[in-house]
Amino acid sequence: MGLLDNKTAIVTGSSRGIGAEVAKILAGEGAAVVVNYRQKAPRANKVVGEIQAAGGRAVAVGADLTTQEGVQSLASAAMEEFGSLNVLVLNASGGMESGVEEDYALKLNRDAQINMLNAAVPLMPEGSRVVFVTSHQAHFVETVPTMPEYEPVARSKRAGEDALRELLPNLADKGISLVVVSGDMIEGTVTATLLDRSNPGAIEARRAEAGKLYSVEEFAAEVAKMVTADVESGHTEYVGGADYFGKSA
Repeated sequence: MGLLDNKTAIVTGSSRGIGAEVAKILAGEGAAVVVNYRQKAPRANKVVGEIQAAGGRAVAVGADLTTQEGVQSLASAAMEEFGSLNVLVLNASGGMESGVEEDYALKLNRDAQINMLNAAVPLMPEGSRVVFVTSHQAHFVETVPTMPEYEPVARSKRAGEDALRELLPNLADKGISLVVVSGDMIEGTVTATLLDRSNPGAIEARRAEAGKLYSVEEFAAEVAKMVTADVESGHTEYVGGADYFGKSA
């Protein structure tokens, strides 16, 4: 028996990177998984193919989470395809891409997270779990300065976390728990690549400070673990290197 047999999970931003790995792990534990992508359908279909080849259940759903139609269609897909929704992993984030509108980071990292949660909650039974994925650089941004290139993203992600935490009493009323997973810079992610491009040596410097940076696969395993971990709602799980930031925040 898998830990997530007969459960359905939505993983936002799961056509590649951390989200894709989380989706595969949850499917391996028995969950039916809604793999979400914004534009890259072939990538998402590849993730679904890998899950199905391993005997799991998954479907790819294209949805722009910065639109109301996007969040509604993603939440609805879980019910239409699998008949339930028990797990929501809020992994999608961005803001460092070139050519995006000025307030895009806030729109995606705060507003879209809240809208996605609000669309999902009415469908989620008691005992369901929401996991929000963030970084130490964002979680501690009020007390520990981050790289200037990353600061707008970090502040918008912290705003997203704060807005989600404000909903903890509402979630408690429905028997739904929220867990935050905060990780250090992750080797091989899009954010790390973009940061290193705009601030050459930034990742190497952070690796030297932390002693080690997690890989995408290692961090995804920690995120997936929090889906079923026996922790209180509102818990923050720190993954790697948080001592440098002073875990008190």
